[in-house]
Amino acid sequence: MTFKTADLCDDFSDSLQVITPLFRSFGAHKRFSGQIQTVKIFEDNVLVREMLSNRVSGDVLVIDGGGSLRCALLGDLLAEMAYKNGWAGVVVYGCIRDSADIKKMPIGVRALQTHPLKSIKKGWGDKNIPVTFAGATFNPGDYLYADEDGIILATQPLIS
Repeated sequence: MTFKTADLCDDFSDSLQVITPLFRSFGAHKRFSGQIQTVKIFEDNVLVREMLSNRVSGDVLVIDGGGSLRCALLGDLLAEMAYKNGWAGVVVYGCIRDSADIKKMPIGVRALQTHPLKSIKKGWGDKNIPVTFAGATFNPGDYLYADEDGIILATQPLIS
């Protein structure tokens, strides 16, 4: 991938949302982009597994976990499922676990923090609805670009 979020901001700043810099980078891919799909959950990752089990072509799953720091919403098994099913990346407004393993995987992962405790498994939440956190609204079908400088959102593709 050859884009830089700084350059995209220079060229398209009037039509972008820039995410508040809250997220740490995990995963081997520091730079990733793709069309957004979302889940809105709280301390329950059943819908995360359901979404990541779908085959896609370079999409990015945005997980609105309510910013909870009390358990992990993504671990090594789900991260592996994600890249094997064609996901470019995952952004978690919450925690992940198994970070040492995820660091070696060919996928982009951003999260607030790590936590060793797994989530509950009730299946509560919503899929592919607009979610708002970190100063932006993530709409399914919009585009996310992430690199070492940050995360930006656009309503249409900025690179081909």
